[in-house]
Amino acid sequence: MSYIEIRNIFKIFGPNPQAALELAKSGSDKEEILAKTGHTVGLDDVSLSIEQGETFVIMGLSGSGKSTLIRHLNRLIDPTAGEISFGGENILAMDIPTLNAFRRKRLGMVFQRFGLLPHRNVMDNVAYGLEIQGTDRKTREDIARKWIERVGLAGYENKFPDQLSGGMQQRVGLARALATDPEVLLMDEAFSALDPLIRSDMQEELMKLQAELHKTIVFITHDLDEALRIGDRIAILKDGKLVQVGRPEEIILNPADDYVQAFTRDVNRGKVLRAKSIMEPTTGTISGDQADTSQVVRPDTVLDDILPMALASDQAIRVLDRNDKLIGTIKRQQVITALSHSPAN
Repeated sequence: MSYIEIRNIFKIFGPNPQAALELAKSGSDKEEILAKTGHTVGLDDVSLSIEQGETFVIMGLSGSGKSTLIRHLNRLIDPTAGEISFGGENILAMDIPTLNAFRRKRLGMVFQRFGLLPHRNVMDNVAYGLEIQGTDRKTREDIARKWIERVGLAGYENKFPDQLSGGMQQRVGLARALATDPEVLLMDEAFSALDPLIRSDMQEELMKLQAELHKTIVFITHDLDEALRIGDRIAILKDGKLVQVGRPEEIILNPADDYVQAFTRDVNRGKVLRAKSIMEPTTGTISGDQADTSQVVRPDTVLDDILPMALASDQAIRVLDRNDKLIGTIKRQQVITALSHSPAN
């Protein structure tokens, strides 16, 4: 069983959701249910499994249900039907004190608009979750100081939010979420209010932290480039329905339908697709005269770095694992085909 299990979640907004739920279960779509009942379908039979330690991105356009879904994970809203569990524990069965303890100890939240307390300085904002948990002042300030330094804000401990740039405020928000050492980090459009360059810096910061911490991260975004950059796996929603789930390269190479294909059309494939995505699997050993040639790459090498090799020689490029064992080969035409906009299916 995966760490987070979301099973057959429906969310209907309106005064009599059960009537609309039956229509949804019988196959009626969002527009038809709205026309017949006046109720809005937020989520329509969504099931997902999220592994411990992965960065799982949920993406879609406005109205797709992505933010509705993440609010189910901390039970800011409850589903009309379905089940949600963390580590085998049913969070929908929790009473209010148990739920509050679950939120305090196991979840960290990073919001789009930062959510900082304006009357508290950086130190006290970062330490806030620890204060709520009852941690003594010295301990919580020591922990907060460590995270302030880790996100690159050492020296800003006594500044207030209105004295910081947007990117700096979001770093404070990230430090605050991590200070309580949560099992799961929920990030709802966390970087979308930032300027493009600052946004890119924050994505890089998150990936560096995740390489160290291996948290379970659920990240909401409407930006496919962001999803492809940070996500181990991506779920794409449309009108409350789950359209596709897969690794970034699976989404790019095999879009499930025209909707996903339209999303992926303008993606820079060379920065997303990797050797392991397109190689022809094989086994064998590398002989001494081959081991030091330039026609060798690792499984995670991106196609932008492979293309010059493919164009420079007719020789197949060999893919070696970390033990220098041959695991696949790549021919020039495979690289060119993968970089084209035609889906593989």
